[in-house]
Amino acid sequence: MKLLVTGASGLIGQSVCTRLAADGHEVWGTTRGAPRPGQGAVAGWLRMDFTRPDPAGWRAQLQGFEAVVNCVGVLQDSPREDTAAAHDSGAEALFRACAEAGVRRVLHFSAIGVDRHQLSGFSASKLAGDRALMALDLDWVILRPSVVLGGPVYGASALIRGLAALPLLPVMPATGPLQVVALEDVAETVAFLIRPEAPARLVLELAGPERLSFAEVVARHRAWLGWRPARRIGVPGWLAALLYRLGDAAARLGWRPPLRSTARREITQGAVGDPAPWMEATGIFPLSLSEALARRPVSVQERWFAPLYVIKPVLMVVLVLFWTITAVISLTTGYHNGVELMHRAGTGPLAGPGVVAGALADLAVGLSIAWRPSARRGLWAAIALSAFYIVTGTLLLPELWNEPLGPLLKIWPILMAHFVALAILDER
Repeated sequence: MKLLVTGASGLIGQSVCTRLAADGHEVWGTTRGAPRPGQGAVAGWLRMDFTRPDPAGWRAQLQGFEAVVNCVGVLQDSPREDTAAAHDSGAEALFRACAEAGVRRVLHFSAIGVDRHQLSGFSASKLAGDRALMALDLDWVILRPSVVLGGPVYGASALIRGLAALPLLPVMPATGPLQVVALEDVAETVAFLIRPEAPARLVLELAGPERLSFAEVVARHRAWLGWRPARRIGVPGWLAALLYRLGDAAARLGWRPPLRSTARREITQGAVGDPAPWMEATGIFPLSLSEALARRPVSVQERWFAPLYVIKPVLMVVLVLFWTITAVISLTTGYHNGVELMHRAGTGPLAGPGVVAGALADLAVGLSIAWRPSARRGLWAAIALSAFYIVTGTLLLPELWNEPLGPLLKIWPILMAHFVALAILDER
């Protein structure tokens, strides 16, 4: 069949595309902007922006498709994400366009437990999208997965890998149990239900066969990675609250940290459900976490990713602080020292303006790295500026190479830190 998968670049979407393509389907994905190479096994891409629904335009694009799988989902409102648009108004526009274009079969990913509690804009908007689909005369299936874990990682699944690398496991307060579900089982479910003869008008909870605490999920990943058990330490409530607020602040800068206020609200109820209807409808018996991990051999890439995931936010914060604090010092307490250094270099009347210009350049680099949409450009600018400082310092004050504190020598490890940041900048 010719199939459309919205949210095809996400954790679930990519795996669904790959699984459906393996069955011989012609799979197309959707994107808000230019697609990146290698994002899912897709035949092509359609432009669909759920923040600006276009039912008429989408109806025309849907001609010729036989089914749609909606995998669009965001955790929390931010400059880059809108939960109401992604889960409610945008999803409803897509579903109506399907009905008008004659695409009867629609599989829609919601979230487990949204019918029982709406603790945030995430769960409330998910439920609204579910109801919008159920109101239409379509062969719909609503899938409500628990926390999805697999080979690829993103969001909460990446956080679990990262925490597994820590010798001390921080246990957040007020976290409910989880019935984690294997990504392979989720993709297999879509492959089964996408068929025209498969049952429809179902709401299925995709939950694993066992209830585990968050700490137990992390501990099993740590054992899978081949590391000794970590000592668990409880995170005080005030510190947990601070971490969630820091996550919200990072989200306002365009980053997507899993620790945000929405996660804090939703995690109190956990992610549990009844997998019996799912198993009865599809004949799929979900894997336990241990079974799923046993099917994936551990590679050196896995052991690299886990600690790097934890290091990444610390590294980015350090680089932002390095450039911004350097700028502030140059414009305040260190201004006269900077002017004196410029005079030693023989810059004459340009000493003062040179110090100010350098400080403003440092500040621009720090702010660019802090803002996620410009972070890559900011890191390259930092590398270029560091190289400029090395070259000009060598030409104007070569004796700096021989000073006890090594001002020019210390630029090299800083330079390498930016290359590391570039290497691990991508989130998916």
